[in-house]
Amino acid sequence: MENRRIKMDRRSRAKQFMPFDALKGFREAVSEKERIIVPKRDLSEEQKKVLDWKLRQIQKEDIITVEYFQNREYVQVTGMVTRIDDAGRTLEIVNTRIAFVDISDLKCDMFQE
Repeated sequence: MENRRIKMDRRSRAKQFMPFDALKGFREAVSEKERIIVPKRDLSEEQKKVLDWKLRQIQKEDIITVEYFQNREYVQVTGMVTRIDDAGRTLEIVNTRIAFVDISDLKCDMFQE
């Protein structure tokens, strides 16, 4: 009797080389633990006035960088302003909606810093 191997199809062969995650969710848990958690900063009255002035200067389609507080850390996003909702007190950059109260800094070419 001849010992012959049966060829595997491509899909079956490809599955052999796919990454295997033995501990599902472990990587996410470790990266969550490694994240530096910081308390939300309280802005001084002067900083609030400057931030308020900057918010009134920006317009739809401006390219800005926003630093804001989210999930117990500060993040920065740079992009085009797609919406400013004064009534809802939110700023939208591309698909990211940011509440005014979470914003700690705004940077834009029009601001002389």
